[in-house]
Amino acid sequence: MKAATAERQYEKRFFSVAEANQRLPLVRAIVDDIVTLFADVQERRERLTMLMHQDGTGTKRQASPYTEELEQMDAEIREDIERLNGFAHELAELGVELKDPNIGLCDFPTIVDDREACLCWKLGEASVDFWHDLKSGFSGRQSVADLPLHSRFASTNTSQN
Repeated sequence: MKAATAERQYEKRFFSVAEANQRLPLVRAIVDDIVTLFADVQERRERLTMLMHQDGTGTKRQASPYTEELEQMDAEIREDIERLNGFAHELAELGVELKDPNIGLCDFPTIVDDREACLCWKLGEASVDFWHDLKSGFSGRQSVADLPLHSRFASTNTSQN
C-alpha cells in the first residue's frame, strides 16, 4: 500500500481528543473496510503464489491450462490493492495516518506539551483513548486521561507544512 505517499500530499492537521473522536465513526468504517479487504488480499495473494508454483507458471516457462485463470486472479488482486490505496487516501484526506492495515491501527496527529505526538486508535476500540509520542509508537501508548486538559479538549486544527 502507498499510504505514506498519500499522506505527504496533504497539509498535516492536528487533532484534539474530541476532534479525533468526532471523526471516529467515518474512520472506523473506512478502517473496517481496509482490515477486511487487506486480509482477503493477503490470503488470495498467498494462494495465487502457491498455485503458480504448483502449476509451473511461477517461472513463466510453459503455458498451462490454468494460466488465464491465474492471470485473472492476479488482476483482481491488483484491483483490490488499488481499492486499499483508495481507502488509505480517504484517511489521509481526513488527516488520519494508517499505521497497520492488519489490525486497523491509526494515528491522529496532535500536539502535546508543544511537541508533535499522536492520538492512537485501533479498530475495535470504542473511542480514541490513547496517545504516544513520535518515537515510542504503539508500544508507548498512554491514556489520554493523563494528558493536560488543554491537549485533550482544545481545538488544534492549525496546519503546518
